[in-house]
Amino acid sequence: MFNKILNLKTEKVSIAALIISVASFFSFLLGLLRDRLLASTFNAGSELDVYFTAFRIPDFVAMVLMMGAISVAVIPIFTDNLNKNRESAFKYLSNLFNLCLIILVAVCSILFIFTPQLISLIAPGFSEDKKLITVELTRIMFLSPILMGLSNMISAVLMVFKRFLITSISPILYNLGSIIGILFFVPVMGIKGLAWGIILGAIMHLAIQIPSFLKTGFKFANSFNFFDKDFLLTIKLTIPRAIGLTASQINLIIITVIGSTLVAGSVSVFSLANDLAMPIIGLIAIPFATAVFPALSLAVSRNDKQDFLDKFYSVFRQILFLIVPASGLCYILRAHLVRLVFGAGRFDWTSTKLTAACFGIFMISLFAQGLIFLVSRAFYANKSTAIPALVSIFSVLILAPLAYLFVWLLKFPNAFSYFVQYLIRIDNVQNLAVIGLPLAISIDVILQFILLLIFLKFKIKEIRYKNLFTFFIKTLFATILAMVVAYIVRQIFGGFFGSSRFIILFMQTAIAGGLGFLSYMAVGHFMKFPEIESFRNFVLSQTGFLNLKKK
Repeated sequence: MFNKILNLKTEKVSIAALIISVASFFSFLLGLLRDRLLASTFNAGSELDVYFTAFRIPDFVAMVLMMGAISVAVIPIFTDNLNKNRESAFKYLSNLFNLCLIILVAVCSILFIFTPQLISLIAPGFSEDKKLITVELTRIMFLSPILMGLSNMISAVLMVFKRFLITSISPILYNLGSIIGILFFVPVMGIKGLAWGIILGAIMHLAIQIPSFLKTGFKFANSFNFFDKDFLLTIKLTIPRAIGLTASQINLIIITVIGSTLVAGSVSVFSLANDLAMPIIGLIAIPFATAVFPALSLAVSRNDKQDFLDKFYSVFRQILFLIVPASGLCYILRAHLVRLVFGAGRFDWTSTKLTAACFGIFMISLFAQGLIFLVSRAFYANKSTAIPALVSIFSVLILAPLAYLFVWLLKFPNAFSYFVQYLIRIDNVQNLAVIGLPLAISIDVILQFILLLIFLKFKIKEIRYKNLFTFFIKTLFATILAMVVAYIVRQIFGGFFGSSRFIILFMQTAIAGGLGFLSYMAVGHFMKFPEIESFRNFVLSQTGFLNLKKK
């Protein structure tokens, strides 16, 4: 039975989508459970600051060197070779594995040697003791990019062979490894157990895929050709994407640098709030942008601009239709969500208030952050990768000044700090300056989104934004009404039952959020949003009841 699961081949698109959706959702839940265990075990303080800072450089290596290649290069090049000759496809893959392994080991070894200097750069505000512990954790976690790099390449190949189930299980095991580290390694090893939990997760991510990968017929070959044309093409296709990923990772490092100079726990508060916001992007914006990308590319290849615009407009509206109310309702229920996810053990009320404030700030820019995925793919479909990369570089250049400005303004009483406190309803908190970090990210993301729209207009002169802007205003109006409903329900429910117990808090959040969303749908129906019908069909298709046989 286990062998059948490992080698299950998914032919139907709808079933593959269902598998990916369910697995992604389960992986997000495990990720939130991991963060809840981190918060309850350590609180938002020095120890979690060390962990999140130590994670930055290994994650940077993994994202920049590997994720870019996988997303834009490995699958199309391997598929082209496979259509010609299976042997040549596996020869390309074997050469790629060998060379990437050499590159990863070399890069991680060099970074391992210079880790103390790197930590001093990205965490200048840490004490010497905190720096020493951060260095130790970072060096342990340098094993992760090597393991995850190879594992993600295997995932890409297995997707070509339609082994979607096994590739969907592997991220779940990665999060499970982190959880095992918290529950079982930390009591024995202390904070180093967190790093070894990451390594265990990476090993599990790789190991679960190897049997299925070998079943494809792949055999390692002794090939180390840096001048292979397919390898050079992989590098060529990877560079623009890697630049964009580098920019996003540098932004996180900038935030870590500034956060390390603030009160202990600042890096943790920001990271936990960011982790809580990401599932909304992952469950709404990324699936739509990923699904429409091949269709946009096909429309461009056929020189059918109207088809391209119709699909772009449609997905743009669908993302707005879902992400605007989601962010609005999460803003109203921000403290409840933070308490539900992180509110246990040592995670105190001050940490809760600050994390909720940061999360609320993230919600303001969530629509832009989500739509960037779609607009970037519109450029990629037109074979224009330079513009998104340049805009990403611009975002890096303005983030640091913005972050330093907002942090400075929030350190003392002034009109700006009073306005921010009123906006997010927070007072009597010492470390208010940390809110400047998500505020800078949010402003930066909105500017990045606006620039991409402007350059897309230059690239595709036929594109029109007037109707999209009108639709945004309509969704915003419907969302505000939904927020009012959710707020009233939250206050009434809290007045009668309180919110001290977990189950009561959960029911209050679910009922307020659910009634708020239903009111949004009702207003949308009254305003005749066509996306309501699309949303209904999407939900039905994801539960496996629509068009399974047709696919």
